[in-house]
Amino acid sequence: MPEGFPAAQTHATMRAMTDKPRSHGRLSISASSRPRDLMGERPRLHGAWTAKVITLFPEAFPGTLGLSLTGKALEAGLWGLETIDLRHFGTGRHRNVDDTPTGGGAGMVLRPDVVGAAFTEAAIGTPDNRGDWPIIYLSPRGKPLTQADAQRFSRAKGVTLLCGRFEGVDQRVLDHFAVEEISLGDFVLTGGEIAAQALIDATVRLIPRVLGNHASTEEESFSSGLLEHPQYTRPNRWEGRETPEILLSGHHAKIADWRKDMAERLTKERRPDLWRAYCETHDRDPGGDRELSERANIRGKNRA
Repeated sequence: MPEGFPAAQTHATMRAMTDKPRSHGRLSISASSRPRDLMGERPRLHGAWTAKVITLFPEAFPGTLGLSLTGKALEAGLWGLETIDLRHFGTGRHRNVDDTPTGGGAGMVLRPDVVGAAFTEAAIGTPDNRGDWPIIYLSPRGKPLTQADAQRFSRAKGVTLLCGRFEGVDQRVLDHFAVEEISLGDFVLTGGEIAAQALIDATVRLIPRVLGNHASTEEESFSSGLLEHPQYTRPNRWEGRETPEILLSGHHAKIADWRKDMAERLTKERRPDLWRAYCETHDRDPGGDRELSERANIRGKNRA
């Protein structure tokens, strides 16, 4: 027993060393040009999909990504998360990362030399092909994120995400590194950290073994181009409202037809843009009405 260590502490330490969970594959830790605290690194399975996040607030991660199934998958090494602190690349005594907009205007803009240095570090150990490793700037002017994007990102080896702040990023660095701009929607956030977590969550859940039920991801909203049908569970009667009879019939073919009809109805009512795209790919007239009287009857029974 080492001198100065109580027996109980020594035994507890030995148990902790021997009770570590077994890995399910070869673990790896990625290379970096800066020294890192390797004790704080999460080992991950060799070749696991990885998100590298460039941010002024690395403490914001993993955030909600560390919870539930995505968090368990992260701890198990099924996917990896690395944060790169943009402040480390700042200039001057105060490590400034931004400067005033050229040509005048309000706010500040992230400098190209600072962001470029962060992108260069993030590129260590990653493929050059943007299809294999997209570089994404979370920006309100970007293309809206879709389920198809999440599927595309999940097929890559990983992504690098830049969380913007202030008024934006110098355009030259975005052009130089062939950065793809992605938006969560037509609204403005204080920074890109929340958007980055949303994009990662949407992507990671499509990685095999993360959710454990591949069928569930195929039936979700947007996976088929439609919004998801209404869901019900027990009790069958609640506050005077009943579960649709068709769902209690046990007739799986009819249930599937009902769910598809309801998904089409909801999509047409709530997302005309998605409905038009769906009809175009299925050679259907978006103005045509395929809302069956059966559905109206079912909805009427639910209101009774």
